Amino acid sequence: MSLATTYSPTDVEAKWYQRWQEQGFFKASPNPAKEPYTIVIPPPNVTGVLHMGHMLNNTIQDVLIRRARMQGKEACWVPGTDHASIATEAKVVALLKEQGIEKKDLTREQFLEHAFAWKDKYGGIILEQLKQLGASCDWDRTRFTMEPDLTEAVLKVFVDLYRKGLIYRGVRMVNWDPQGGTAISDEEVIPKNVTAKMYHLRYEIVGQPGEYLTVATSRPETIMADVAVAVNPTDERFKNLAGKKVRIPLLGREIPVIFDEYVSVDFGTGALKVTPAHDLNDYNLGVKHNLEVIDILNDNGTLNEKAVLYVGQDRFAARRNIVADLESAGLLAKIEEYASIVQTSERTKAVIEPKLSLQWFLKMEHLAKPALDVVENDTVKLHPAKFKNTYRVWMENVRDWCISRQLWWGQQIPAYYLPDGSFVVALTPAEALEQAREQSGNASLQLSDLRQDEDVLDTWFSSWLWSISVFDGFKDPNNADISYFYPTNDLVTGPDILFFWVARMIMAGLEFRQEIPFKNVYLTGIVRDAQGRKMSKQLGNSPDPLDLIAQFGADGVRTGMLFSAPAGNDLLYDEKLVEQGRNFCNKLWNAFRLISGWQVDETLPFANEKAVTWFGSKLADAVTTLDDHFEKFRISDALMTVYKLTWDDFCANYLEMIKPAYQQPIDAETLRQTKAYLESLLKLLHPFMPFITEELWHELAARDARDYVTVAAWPQPAPVADSADIIAGMDQALAVVQGIRTVRNQKSLGPNKPLQLIAKTDEQSLFTAYEGIIRKLGGLSELSFAETGLAGAVSFVQGGSEFFIPLEGHIDLAAERVKLEKELEYTQGFHKATSAKLSNEKFVANAKPDLVERERQKLADAEAKIAALEAALKGL
Repeated sequence: MSLATTYSPTDVEAKWYQRWQEQGFFKASPNPAKEPYTIVIPPPNVTGVLHMGHMLNNTIQDVLIRRARMQGKEACWVPGTDHASIATEAKVVALLKEQGIEKKDLTREQFLEHAFAWKDKYGGIILEQLKQLGASCDWDRTRFTMEPDLTEAVLKVFVDLYRKGLIYRGVRMVNWDPQGGTAISDEEVIPKNVTAKMYHLRYEIVGQPGEYLTVATSRPETIMADVAVAVNPTDERFKNLAGKKVRIPLLGREIPVIFDEYVSVDFGTGALKVTPAHDLNDYNLGVKHNLEVIDILNDNGTLNEKAVLYVGQDRFAARRNIVADLESAGLLAKIEEYASIVQTSERTKAVIEPKLSLQWFLKMEHLAKPALDVVENDTVKLHPAKFKNTYRVWMENVRDWCISRQLWWGQQIPAYYLPDGSFVVALTPAEALEQAREQSGNASLQLSDLRQDEDVLDTWFSSWLWSISVFDGFKDPNNADISYFYPTNDLVTGPDILFFWVARMIMAGLEFRQEIPFKNVYLTGIVRDAQGRKMSKQLGNSPDPLDLIAQFGADGVRTGMLFSAPAGNDLLYDEKLVEQGRNFCNKLWNAFRLISGWQVDETLPFANEKAVTWFGSKLADAVTTLDDHFEKFRISDALMTVYKLTWDDFCANYLEMIKPAYQQPIDAETLRQTKAYLESLLKLLHPFMPFITEELWHELAARDARDYVTVAAWPQPAPVADSADIIAGMDQALAVVQGIRTVRNQKSLGPNKPLQLIAKTDEQSLFTAYEGIIRKLGGLSELSFAETGLAGAVSFVQGGSEFFIPLEGHIDLAAERVKLEKELEYTQGFHKATSAKLSNEKFVANAKPDLVERERQKLADAEAKIAALEAALKGL
């Protein structure tokens, strides 16, 4: 047969993916005769396109699901997308603006028509891209967090938790995203290190003209919302201010000076402006001291009429203007710069405003305790386990979850308001009307009299139900899918959503099914560039994954990503890794080309029993090691195990051992065993490299219609008698071969020049047993044994044996002697200089210890080299 000299991914990837789908290999259904293995995909946002993090995460999932499928399990990988309330609404609003349409001019229903049209057009892009990566999801099971059944599940859960007293509505300080126009949860807030400014402002003391209390603030634009200035009662500087008031700069409004132990004596000026509407700690102080609340900010971050000054200006523009006016009025004492942290919105990147807002909240303490217990006792295992500490800290300090969002794209909260302002919570409008009539005692109430809450639920309130809702576990808690596939087995995700999603899914599983949602959580690292920066399109440091696939092939990219991707540790991406993945594909391709080019002679006796038995032992050991790595979620180590088995043991050593001489046939038994070994390697490699392994599987032998490597049986360890001794013996033989090759390289002898090897050893029987392999791989004309060394030969030591290669006739001995003598002279001079430096007591006493240690190491290295050169000269 004729094969291309190099592997061409574009010729095979689309072909095999289509055939896998046509054969239905990725489909899963309840099968009592088989063990289920289930993964639910972390649903990417419908706004998303494939990035490097997706590549890593989904490659790992695919490796796990393909191996499980080969193990004979009913492997079910559920795909889907998340509606991503904030991000998607922003995309749709921007698109409408381009068309000259403002959201405010649309009804909710009209806006949702546009949003669903956008989702239908763009929302499935990332799933199609995952197919190019080779993701073997059951695409018939694709779900969307806002599809009707999943929306109904969300509403059922809301109603259930409300009736349990776990959901409530109230005014609380929330994280407000002025750009998104919505509240967001604590977990959606990203801290950003910045250099901030501290403004020292003069508040005039009422009744003491010309005397001021200096207050430090980083947000001078909020002084119009001040209701007090607080100082510590133990601070001697302010004892004279008891009962006093001060005037807000520029505004002139009088506010009291209050005393509270909360105020730090050492921070700033020791005097704290109290703005309850715009700071959580200030809000708590305000409650304690019964202070007024003045909210001066609109939802979009502009100042409202309560500010009196700078009304309508953006908060940051107002800051610039008020600082200039304070300076002109002589009320700005100074400005200092300091390192600070600004809280930003994960989605819009806008600076968060703490804001008092009427929102819906979910009490978390009841849900968090059991979800912490199952991780602490390893009912749910985190990989790596170091994340248990992070998980524990968050769960022990959990705060109530703000679940309402001021958006239209999402599940609308099922709360209905009566004309008197009271409300009912119900799954449907009809149920709401029935409850409202009963609650109000007014049987004549109509649906038109009720107003549904305008807010939608946080996107995560959908996705925390994902592992149940994708199997319709809320629609029918006992249906065949949920009963068979739940709890799922492994979840693969990033540590950045350990609380966003993982913890909440555990809470949901325990609350609604009294069962954990998954048994293992594999936490991937973050893909970073060589400088350690997180890869992103904004930084311009991230390659396009599809371009990488086009250039290197999906298998090359998959293996390249996994070569250095230990669980929980960040991956420093280097394109050389992907090149290495492509080269590995070519190595495997060429190994097959070599084997397929051999002619077989059925009359020849079995000539390679020792090599065949050795590789069988190596294969059995590798399968055991590989399974252990998978069991412990060491996916990168698993890949390296089969990589070394294939590249080093099979290609570099085994095939060279058995390769017939030029234009000579191979015996039938060796070829049969070799093809069987290659078939086993294709199976072991398939989860990592699905496309090339499927191509070679079908090239290797004629296959039945359903005989694909993707559903072939995963290899089982096949112990070989005396395998430890066989491997140890071959290791020694290969070490001798490496010694010969080193001499060839050092003496520029080339691989094809026949050499003699003379062994001085107590293990003559061992080397006699492996003589054929040593001679073949070492390119020897003769292997003999002697009691003593040999003059005119170069030597090397392996274990307790010494080996000599006569150089006469291969090199110019006189020239070699001159070369060695010059090198010896130079090394002796270096040794003398280094020794003199170390004999200098002042140097040893004054130099840094690590410098002295380096000099001592140089001396030891020189002594070793001198001994080796003298021995080489003696040999000549």
